[in-house]
Amino acid sequence: MNASPLITAAAAAEAIAAGARAVDCRFDLADPGIGERAYLDAHLPGAVYAHLDRHLSDLSKAGRGRHPLPDAADFSRQLSRWGIAPETLVIAYDQAQSAFAARLWWLLRAAGHDRVAVLDGGFEAWMRAGLPLETAPVLPAPIRRAVAFDPAAQVDADVVDRIRLDPAHLLLDARPGPRFRGEVEPLDPVAGHVPGAVNRPFAENLEANGRFKPAATLRAEFDALLAGRAPSAVVAMCGSGVTACHTLLAMAVAGLGCGRLYPGSWSEWCGQPGRAIAREG
Repeated sequence: MNASPLITAAAAAEAIAAGARAVDCRFDLADPGIGERAYLDAHLPGAVYAHLDRHLSDLSKAGRGRHPLPDAADFSRQLSRWGIAPETLVIAYDQAQSAFAARLWWLLRAAGHDRVAVLDGGFEAWMRAGLPLETAPVLPAPIRRAVAFDPAAQVDADVVDRIRLDPAHLLLDARPGPRFRGEVEPLDPVAGHVPGAVNRPFAENLEANGRFKPAATLRAEFDALLAGRAPSAVVAMCGSGVTACHTLLAMAVAGLGCGRLYPGSWSEWCGQPGRAIAREG
C-alpha cells in the first residue's frame, strides 16, 4: 500500500478487485438520509454504507457535541458486520470533499487499523474515471473483531481549555471563516470560537476539483501555521469533530503525521457553561 493516506480512483479499483473493502460515507448534515439513498442508487463495487449518525457517531451521548465518537465496543461490532479484518484494506469515500470519509479514516487509525485510504476526489472522481458501479446493497460475511481507541489521539474540553492560549500548542478550527468569526451560526446555539484558536477551513486542503492539494503544497501551508512547533502540538476541532478529521488527514497527506482531535468541538464547547467564547468584528 502507498504510504499516502489517499488513493486514486484507478488504484482503488485495482485494490477492490484484489479484496479491499470500500466504505461509502456519503452524507449531508442538512439531509441525513441523502447519502444512504445515493448508496442504494449506485456505489463502488463491494461497498458497504457508513452513516455518520448511526455508524460513525453515538448520538446518545448527551452534552458531548453533535457527533460524539462511538464507543470502541460499538465500533468493533460495526467493523465485524462490515467484515473488516485487521488485514483488510479499507477505502473510504464520500461525495467529493472527503469530510465524512476522513471521519472513518480517523476512527480506524485511532482504533489501530492503519490499512485505510481515502479515495481522493471521492465518488465524483470514480465517476469521472468511468469505473463500474453496483446497485445492490452489500452484506459481507460477518467476522469477530475487537478494537480499542488510542486515548492519546483525542483531547477533551478541559485539555483544550488548558492549551488554547499556550504558544506551544496550535488549536486549529476547520469551520468556514464566517462561522469561526461568529458572523453566522447555522448549526449550533452560540456563535464564535474558542479564544486562542486559529482558523483553517477544511476546504483550504482541497483543489477546485475536490481533490487534495499536492503534498508539498499542504506541507508548506501547515509548516507556516506550525511556525516551528511539532505536528503533535496540533489539536484539530470544527463544529462537531467531523471536518476536524479532514485537517488531520491533510496533515498526514503532507507527511506531518497526525495531531490530536477534539471530538466534541464547538458544539460541545459552546454548550458548557463558563467556557470562554470569542467573536470577531
